[in-house]
Amino acid sequence: MVRKHWLKATSFGNGMTVTYQVKDSVYVNLTNRCPCACTFCLRNNADSVYGSPSLWLEREPTIDEVVASLESWDWERFGECVFCGYGEPTERLDVLLAAAAHMKAAHPNVRIRVNTNGLSDLIAGEPTARRFAGKVDCISISLNTDDPAEYLAVCRPRFGEAAYPAMLRFAEEAARYVPEVVMTVVGEPVTSVEKQERCRAIATRLGARLRVRRYEPGIVTAKIDE
Repeated sequence: MVRKHWLKATSFGNGMTVTYQVKDSVYVNLTNRCPCACTFCLRNNADSVYGSPSLWLEREPTIDEVVASLESWDWERFGECVFCGYGEPTERLDVLLAAAAHMKAAHPNVRIRVNTNGLSDLIAGEPTARRFAGKVDCISISLNTDDPAEYLAVCRPRFGEAAYPAMLRFAEEAARYVPEVVMTVVGEPVTSVEKQERCRAIATRLGARLRVRRYEPGIVTAKIDE
């Protein structure tokens, strides 16, 4: 069961979901902005995942609100904090890293993971991998395919053809600064075994490991990556 927990957006007078539970992890919903318009994104057809309240934000929470929402959870019960919601978390990289640093200081035994499309360098306009060092334990990057043309057609990044090589470059650089880098694809029938192996070779070359996510229509193909 997913526990409901959301921060009240008092300036609007309505609830706003900043953190929510997925299994034994607490997820952080920082933004609804994303540089991609993926054809498979769950946001196209649903307001929430895993029974959470709506993940559409009336406004982006401040760092103080994010920390307050994080601190409302009993961290003796949860082993992981995951920056992943209805948007690309690195769109708010400063807030993400400040919240991650808070968690590391206040709850050092909690694993910190970021689920991302890997385009933070293009979003920020500069290399960003080094900034995750010491704050994040795992970065999970949506690889999706071994084919740049297919990536462009399916993920539809606003950066165009620059996106795929930038994502690969970020993964390789992140592996120098973060203990674990994972690249993900969805399993059959979305990707063939042969394509999965080509993706595995890419991940290995970059210093990451490949995770093949189980195909579950309407869930596993969404941005939310358990």
